[in-house]
Parts: sequence; structure tokens; C-alpha cells
Amino acid sequence: MKHLREELWFKTPRRRDYINITDKVEALVGQSGIANGLCLVNAMHITASVYINDAEDGLIQDYDEWLEGLAPHAPTSRYRHNLTGEDNADAHLKRQVMGREVVIAITDGQLDLGPWEQVYYAEFDGRRRKRVLVKIIGE
Repeated sequence: MKHLREELWFKTPRRRDYINITDKVEALVGQSGIANGLCLVNAMHITASVYINDAEDGLIQDYDEWLEGLAPHAPTSRYRHNLTGEDNADAHLKRQVMGREVVIAITDGQLDLGPWEQVYYAEFDGRRRKRVLVKIIGE
């Protein structure tokens, strides 16, 4: 069995951001030389997510507004976690809703995604460097 492990690094200028990373992940699949296997993509920080959905700007804005409605950033005093000196309790909650990782089948050397599926990195407490792990295994 072959494998590849790579890290993707991001530093978003905004507190919340959504970045389509499909091309980066596809390039790593090509680099791996794996024809059939699995690709794990996971956020390595507890205030960020990786998810799969449509690459449509309206939907991304809907996600952002929906998540902010579920766990608003302000007032920060509403969260016990923020009593520790942090101001990112909302980011932890948003990550829990959106999830940590995705696993994608690799078939004939390509990500086996549906017709509208794209891989996204979602940042909920940005403005500092964070990483995503890509681990590809197979034959």
C-alpha cells in the first residue's frame, strides 16, 4: 500500500472564511500516484472545519449566516469558555456543527466526488496560521 501525507496551511484575513480546496486536494492525489484508495482531509484546529458541498456563493453566505445565527460571536460574554480569556467559543460550536473531516474515495486516480461536490476549508476564528492534514492511502 502507498501513502502520502501533506499539510495545507491557511491564514485568512477575516474571522470567518470559506475556501474551496478541491484543486489542492486533487493535485495531491495526482502527486501520490494512487489509483484507488481513500483521501482523508481534516482540519487540525478546533475552530476550523473541512466539509463537502456545492461551490455556490449564495449557499456559502447562507452557511455563514446560519452558523452565526446558531452561535453568534457577540456578545462574547454569553459563553463560559470566553471567561478563560478567549473570545472564540462560537468558533468551537460552529466547528462542531460543520465537522472535522471528510473522507473521499479515489477511483482511477481521481477524487470520486458527485457532480456538484467540492471540498471546503471553513475558518471560524481566523487571522492566524492553521493547517489541514491530507492523508492519502491506497494502491
